[in-house]
Amino acid sequence: MHGPVQTIPQALSTLRRQGFIRQRDAAERLHLSEGELIAAHVNEHVFLQKASQFFSALQDDNSEQSKGRSNEDLATSELCALRLRPEWHSMISSLEQVGEVLALTRNASCVHEKIGMYRGATLTDRAGVVAAGNIDLRAFYSKWAHGFAVLETTAKGRQTSLQFFDISGVAIHKIYLRDSSNIQAFQDFVQHFVHTEQQPGLYTEALAPRPSDRADEQIDIGAMQQAWSALRDTHDFFKLLKTHEVSRVQALRLAQPKYVQKVHCADILRVLTGAAAREIPIMVFVGNHGMLQIHSGPILQVSYSRPWLNVIDASFNLHLRIDHVDTAWIVKKPTVDGQVTSFEVFDAQGDAIAMVFGLRKPGQPELAAWRGLLDDIQETQQACAA
Repeated sequence: MHGPVQTIPQALSTLRRQGFIRQRDAAERLHLSEGELIAAHVNEHVFLQKASQFFSALQDDNSEQSKGRSNEDLATSELCALRLRPEWHSMISSLEQVGEVLALTRNASCVHEKIGMYRGATLTDRAGVVAAGNIDLRAFYSKWAHGFAVLETTAKGRQTSLQFFDISGVAIHKIYLRDSSNIQAFQDFVQHFVHTEQQPGLYTEALAPRPSDRADEQIDIGAMQQAWSALRDTHDFFKLLKTHEVSRVQALRLAQPKYVQKVHCADILRVLTGAAAREIPIMVFVGNHGMLQIHSGPILQVSYSRPWLNVIDASFNLHLRIDHVDTAWIVKKPTVDGQVTSFEVFDAQGDAIAMVFGLRKPGQPELAAWRGLLDDIQETQQACAA
């Protein structure tokens, strides 16, 4: 979309009158980033004016008066936003008082939603960590650039959220209030972190293009393979990639066959349905360059509706586009606790879509049932190749 920022709210309203459309899809239709779409609705006066009314309405959504609202009223999109100060770790550390919320992290091919509380946020030299409850995150704050509190009414109902974006306006992380959330604590949170600058619009910069992989002949493959065999912790794998200047997919291609096997892209469906059927607790990692979000535990309801692979459970939802999977791998790493096996899927650009592990804690061996599930897939692949 080309034109002044003031035209964006009307353009969004026009799209919404044609039917329900998600924020990300609306931004794409308007040739905007999501961050630009939200920032165009920044208006402190309107936000504060509507907030009290909006929160009261949230509490009354099940009333007869609310049920009697016309579809035409509900179909009208009302969106307003408030810009927040870039104090990312302080924000995440302050969210525990808000209570139960929905945490959403996505990349271009996968959406990871988890219900819980932001408990015990800490800051290490590598990342911000939230890992004391059902919500498990690794936040890379150097990639965060913009944050907003957002109030929105659509045909799907009312939503209150916090939304964070990188310098290009791409979404990094979103937090949605639920019926059980502490609304007063959320209002106090917003009041504390409100930015002094509330002009609509967003300054964005294009991200630097990802560097191309080095040619295989420039890599000391033997040294890389030796370093892989010497791994003692799965976290050391990141150091291996950096030391040998290889991308993750390139390292998988060049690894010894005893550690890596390329499998069928659709085997991600077999992994998740198998874990559900065999009641194997797993860990599902989904992220982008600014956030990694983790589910730990069993999964129950797995379905496939082309092109989406879905997990729809009480506190965990996953939506993964199988048609975006370009390569899939079974990956084994030696550790002091024994072998750790993962199932990893990547898109055509070599970016990770999702990684799945058997549930384990440091000091514990890998679940035999998880290893058995991946062994079954690996044996099927070998039989097909024979």
